[in-house]
Amino acid sequence: MILIISRKTVSLLPAVILAMAAATGISGCLPAVDEQDSPGIVASVDLEDYQRAEQLLGPNTSELVHHVILASYWQDDDRLVYRKRTPTGLDYIVVNPETGDSAPLFDLQRLATALANREDTGMEVPPAADLELTAIELMEPRQTVSFTFESSRYRLTLSDYSLEKIAENDSDEFLSPDGSLAAYIEDYNLWIRQTDTGERTQLTFDGEEHYGYATNNAGWTRRDRPVLLWSPDSDKIATFRHDGRQVGEMYLYSTEVGHPELDAWKYPLPGDKAIFTIERIVIHLEESPRIVKLQMPPDPHRSTTTDHIAGRGGVLLDVEWSDDGSRLAFVSSSRDHKSATLRLADPDTGTVRDVFTETADTYYESGYRSANWRVLDERSEFLWFSEKTNWGHLALHDLDTGTVKQQVTAGNWTVLQVQQVDSDRRQLFFTGSNREPGNPYFHYLYRVNFDGSELVNLTPEVGHHDIDWSDSGEFFLDTWSTPVQPPRSVVRNSSGAMVADLGTASIDALVAHGWVPPEPFTVKARDRQTDLYGLIYQPSNLDKSASYPILNYLYPGPQAGSVGSWSFQASRRDKQSLAELGFIVVEVNAMGTPGRSKSFHDATYGNMGDNGLPDQITAIRQLAAQRPWMDLQRVGIWGHSGGGFASTAGILRYPDFYKVAVSSAGNHDNRNYEDDWGEKWQGLLQTYPETNPVAVSTDESSASTNYDSQANQLLAERLQGKLLLAHGLMDSNVHPSNTLLVVQALIDAEKDFDLLLIPDAGHGFGNSRYFMKKRWDYFVEHLIQADPPSTFRFADNID
Repeated sequence: MILIISRKTVSLLPAVILAMAAATGISGCLPAVDEQDSPGIVASVDLEDYQRAEQLLGPNTSELVHHVILASYWQDDDRLVYRKRTPTGLDYIVVNPETGDSAPLFDLQRLATALANREDTGMEVPPAADLELTAIELMEPRQTVSFTFESSRYRLTLSDYSLEKIAENDSDEFLSPDGSLAAYIEDYNLWIRQTDTGERTQLTFDGEEHYGYATNNAGWTRRDRPVLLWSPDSDKIATFRHDGRQVGEMYLYSTEVGHPELDAWKYPLPGDKAIFTIERIVIHLEESPRIVKLQMPPDPHRSTTTDHIAGRGGVLLDVEWSDDGSRLAFVSSSRDHKSATLRLADPDTGTVRDVFTETADTYYESGYRSANWRVLDERSEFLWFSEKTNWGHLALHDLDTGTVKQQVTAGNWTVLQVQQVDSDRRQLFFTGSNREPGNPYFHYLYRVNFDGSELVNLTPEVGHHDIDWSDSGEFFLDTWSTPVQPPRSVVRNSSGAMVADLGTASIDALVAHGWVPPEPFTVKARDRQTDLYGLIYQPSNLDKSASYPILNYLYPGPQAGSVGSWSFQASRRDKQSLAELGFIVVEVNAMGTPGRSKSFHDATYGNMGDNGLPDQITAIRQLAAQRPWMDLQRVGIWGHSGGGFASTAGILRYPDFYKVAVSSAGNHDNRNYEDDWGEKWQGLLQTYPETNPVAVSTDESSASTNYDSQANQLLAERLQGKLLLAHGLMDSNVHPSNTLLVVQALIDAEKDFDLLLIPDAGHGFGNSRYFMKKRWDYFVEHLIQADPPSTFRFADNID
């Protein structure tokens, strides 16, 4: 006798199921069933389910959102060029905010023909509607446009569509503000190249391996592009000499026939005596280039906003030139991030003056993803961001004494990013959150006077607002949306008045495709008082009389939360896809993540092993109390990187709640991850002469540390459920030894588990086609207890 349970056909009473199972002797094959009245259990998944799930992945949904702005490029004359997706492909529009007029920028068919006819294109030119152009610039004369296509720079004359190739783009170069010079690294020294003639000049001469100039290495990430900041007039460079000579190394090796290739590089760890330091310098690009060393000790390789000193494109973080290039301001951060000091330097002499220092009990951050401090030379003041009141706010300080002159913002809400400072009008423009009713993670743009008066929300529509300013600061592109409402884009002037309506994206085709929006929710945190916000994903064919296992996706931060951006997305990874396989998927921003108050963010400081898991569990329990089709006896958890760390911690720390975990690329013990990460969020490594009373380890034969409480391998003996660990063997961000520590501990504890090692994979394999199917299959097999369809394969467009 064969018993088949299908959510597509019938829901059987548990008593009947148990009776039939007992009569046939197959009760051990069935999932646990509550003997009280309960819905039928979803217990089969077929090829059709997998195919439907595949159709809701990003490559199959993103192009179904039409009339959405994909990229924008402000011009010197305040015209805006933007790229948008239409039902027939890409299009390029130019808008004049002064008049509100808009028009197509190109005849794309003529442009495609011009590209195809060039012998030096060196590639197969895509159809006109698929031409993806970047860095678009309207040039003089006004009928000339330059753009980048497939790593080459072109100049197009619109009158006759003649096309000239200007240059090959070199991603390892850093262009000066006027575009005349490109800085690059060669043999550990800094060089510049004249972009018009190609003439090259060596700027430094004593660089050496591990002690070079403008080196872009934070251990967890490495680039060839230099790290620096050009002065506004392009005649000086602020950079550093990067000292890693005494820093320990990490090693990876390739998988191939014969001798493997060894990758060895400098990678500091928490507790190391030597970490990366930077010796700050200014290079004057005179007839004979001159180097001025700043008169100060080396700084730790730290910034106030991230765990690298390099921002996008290699921009040196926490450094600011005055408009005339006569003064250099920068912030030095302590190794543990508890102290940040604003300093002023004379680029001609190298003298340095300390202006102001802020200290924090946990860590100091200067803003959300970008520093909020500014030096206002003409006013002899500086703007400073602080969370000392538990919320992130701005104050004006005296540049000579460092004392506070004027509190600019205040209240139970937070400043996120200072975006414009208008000294003439004595106004600031910044994004903020938590001030408006509703979701505290929605970002809005505000204006306020220097004296704190006339605070106004310039973007009042409810939603998450993304802002892109014109170079003049007179206009900005405002695009807002929610997880369930598509984006609308307008151009506003600096007063907030709408001057051009660029339209609302259409999701008609997406909905027709079978798209199911996630459902926003609010629950209480572990303290039963604090509101938590998240998203829940349910099958498009949800049967409320059935019973569904639960999947908990999480990313614990502390620099980000599980949900990520609260703007509209056609697909949020594969969460809705997993729902289509018969799961209820939950993600929530737990305590210990940013975007709220300082105390909310600090909730897990010094205890990274917490991972926000108590909040994840209490959120799922509250959701299940309102949705009886959620089965609390079948809960799985997954995540990648920090989420890999957290998901393994979940099944080890809470084995009665989480029954299945898939953990990829996890930093399972942050003593084995880069120094800046652990030392900022867990604190400097401390070793105790006797066993730490709060440590997880009970092994008294070796000294314990303040990092024991976050080390997953020390919990291996607690494993009860099914655990799949995965790691790429060429992961230079989170070294594979992080996972192998857990593997060895599980072996020592004689625990059953599953392991996937991917020989040539780096850190970003989490959504690769092979591993994604492996994750789907693992949850289907062990939570639904069904056989995954053996014939399913992703289409080629799923990378």
